[in-house]
Parts: sequence; C-alpha cells; structure tokens
Amino acid sequence: MSFSPEAVRRLFPALTQKVNGKPVYFFDGPGGSQVPQSVLDTMTAYLGRYNSNLGGAFFSSVVTTSLMSDARLAAQALLGAESADNIVFGANMTSLTFQLSRAISRDWKAGDEIIVTALDHYSNVSSWQQAAEDKGVIVHQVRVNPEDCTLDYDHLASLINDKTQLVAVTYASNTTGSLVDVKRVTDAAHSVGAKVYVDAVHYVPHNLVDVQALGCDFLACSAYKFFGPHLGVAYIAPKWLQTITPYKVEPATNEGPGRFETGTQSFEALAGFIAAVHYLAQWGNDENSLRAQLISSFAQYQSHEQALSRYFINKSAAFSNLVLYGIKDVERVQERTPTFAICIEGVAPADVAGHLAKDNMCVWNGHFYALGLIEQLGLLQQGGVIRIGMMHYNTKQEIDILFENLAPFLQNNN
Repeated sequence: MSFSPEAVRRLFPALTQKVNGKPVYFFDGPGGSQVPQSVLDTMTAYLGRYNSNLGGAFFSSVVTTSLMSDARLAAQALLGAESADNIVFGANMTSLTFQLSRAISRDWKAGDEIIVTALDHYSNVSSWQQAAEDKGVIVHQVRVNPEDCTLDYDHLASLINDKTQLVAVTYASNTTGSLVDVKRVTDAAHSVGAKVYVDAVHYVPHNLVDVQALGCDFLACSAYKFFGPHLGVAYIAPKWLQTITPYKVEPATNEGPGRFETGTQSFEALAGFIAAVHYLAQWGNDENSLRAQLISSFAQYQSHEQALSRYFINKSAAFSNLVLYGIKDVERVQERTPTFAICIEGVAPADVAGHLAKDNMCVWNGHFYALGLIEQLGLLQQGGVIRIGMMHYNTKQEIDILFENLAPFLQNNN
C-alpha cells in the first residue's frame, strides 16, 4: 500500500468527525495520538470474545497466551530487539520506569553517581532522583544548549566518571522535538561501566528504534503515543534479563520477561498494540518480515514529517513576535521531530490554547513534565510554552488553518 496523508486519514475515525458542526484539528500528538479503526476493532474483538488469563487449557486462555507471545514478537520487531524475551509490558512508560528503577538501583551505594538530563520528561528524571535519594547516590543533570534546545554533550562528558552507575536520557524531547545521539551517550556511559536507560516515548512515533545498534541497556516507550492503546513497553538487554532482581510476587515466574511483569496484564491493550505495530508497518514495500516492513514504512513517515517541519518553520519565520524554541534551521529537520515549542510575546500560552480550542484545534500549553528544560529556558513563571505537535496524519493544509487562527496574536516581520 502506498503512503499518503489522505490514505492515512481515512483509517482514523477521529480525524473525520465534526464537533459542534466544525472539523477537528489534532496538533496534540505528543500528548497521545489518535487511533486507527483497526486498533479499535482488534481490542473489541479480544475483549468481547476471549477475555481470560494466561496458562489455562481452555480456548480463551489459549488465545490469550498466544496473544501475549504475539505481542512480544511485535515489540521485538518494532524495537529491533535480540529476542521477544527482551520485551516487558506494563501500565505505561512512567510506571515501568519507576518499577525498573528500583530493581536497577538495588546495588547502588552511597557516593555512587547517576546522570539525568534537563531535556527529559521527568518520568525519566524523578524515578532516578528518588531511587538515588533512597541509596545516598549523587545526581547530576546535563544542561541543554539554549540556542537550539539540544543536549550539551560536552557537559555530559564532563560529568561521566568511574563512579557513574547510570545515565538516563531521552531519545527525543517531547517539548521541542530535539533528537539525541543515544549511541554517543551509550558509548560514553559504557566506557566507565555505566548502564543507559532510554526514554523513547516521543521518538517511536516518528523514527524506528534499533536497540541493538544503540547498544543501550534499557529502553521504554508508550503505545498510546504511536497510534495504540495505553500500554507501556520496555526493552531489557539480554545481559540484564536474569541478573537484575525485580520486586515481584513470590510465586510468580522468575524466568524471562514475566519476572518483571507484576499482576495481570491488560490483554486487550496488548491486542491493540499488535494492531498498532501492524498499522505502522502497512505502508512498507518489503514483504520479507515485519521489521523490514517497518523500516520501509518509517522512511515514508520521515519524509512526510520533515516536509511538515520545514513548512512550519518557514511559516513561523514570518512573524516578529513568535518565538520558536529548538532547531529552526530547515536544513536540520532530520535532527528533530515535527513537534514545536513556541511562545507569542505578550500572550499567555494558556490564552492561545484556549483561543484555538474554540475552533476544535487541539494544542497543549505548559511544561509537559519537561521541567528541567522549561526552567533552564526561564519560561516556567510565564506558563511554559505552546506545543504544536504533528504526526504523519497531519497536513500542510492544517498548518495553514492553524496560522489563520493564530493571526489575531501575530505580528508580521514587515
């Protein structure tokens, strides 16, 4: 199937609805994407016919056990993992990260050090800060380059030493869209024996992950950010799968990924997750494997989204009172996602979001839990930023309509 925004949009019931007689415009993808009909149908089919638990001899349990296996295989393909056994599921990325942080930090000692970044969503900061506090471990935070909101790699290098136990880093900023060179971070961390925990929540909807190429120790994401249900997905590298000791119910398995999965999983969410991965792969031209289809599909997403980024950046440059935070060079759009943090001078972000909401334009305002970034930019007291986030189902025409609605606040350069 050939990718086009028009073909994509027909698959999402949310995109064709009208609210109060008006069309809708979803620029809130970084907070949670819309969902294709295939995902909805798959979740309903499972929950309505096979709702059960694992390990039984009867038909619905057999279906559920197979579903669990299929979900791990889908996640293996999506993340490029060595094995389906390296995949762990949970309620969401934040819950998984808090849970895993306790297992990973078991052997930390007072005087050890860890590193977090100011670019991260605080799910990948607070988890580690609190684990460190429990163990008397020192926490360092890497600065952001204010001119383009990228990670300050020189500052990171200055913080890494033989006491460093872990580096927690985002793969892409959920606020400015800035991408991080995770391979560079991983190589630096591993040079001193430190582990690397990657937050890929904002990255996965836009770019295909390859955990083996990155060499990271852990990576986590959330399916509701890439056209699926509310479900957390984590990758645990083979060397840690059996050597880290999780907190678990005593009779639960102590073998494989199940040892990290507390309680009964959301099997309907796993069904929706499988459907979401197959949705992501359906635009691929290679039929050899699910991974190959994903590679081909994501290449098309990137091409479209980079065109959207260039278009948005060029439109923004026409206004003297619109401040864009992050990479704003159209020649560098491959270093960002189509997620934009803006402020309009003299106007509160909440007022802009409220104005747009009247015409069914969904945008967020605030700090988006990227507290370190917003504080370093000095924007917390004024209400943070306005976030305009686009997915591959967005179009240039929607960007035009967005700027038409922003017109009362904007001043032309001339």
